[in-house]
Amino acid sequence: MRKSSLTALARNELRAAAAANSGRSAQTVYGGHERLLRQTLVALVEGQVMSDHENPGEATVQVLQGRVRLDAGGESWTGWTGDLIVVPDESHSVTALEDSVFLLTVVKHR
Repeated sequence: MRKSSLTALARNELRAAAAANSGRSAQTVYGGHERLLRQTLVALVEGQVMSDHENPGEATVQVLQGRVRLDAGGESWTGWTGDLIVVPDESHSVTALEDSVFLLTVVKHR
């Protein structure tokens, strides 16, 4: 068993994102290439965009801090701290409307 403080990890990732030229930082907190389930903590400074990309499987975005917008198929959803967004099974992008950290959970299709 392993326990992690998402609050502390989020704080560290946001600091790393602020220091990075790209304005983003990410860390896998569970899973990886060898597992079907993968959880990644993603930090984006305000205005940064994860450009359009395909959904590799079932996915959710849980906003831990800040505010993000997910755009897909002509629709958009805004998530605030505490919100959970189900990622549609199509090409999508994520924009940080303010300094933000979210937990991306993906279950890859076999």
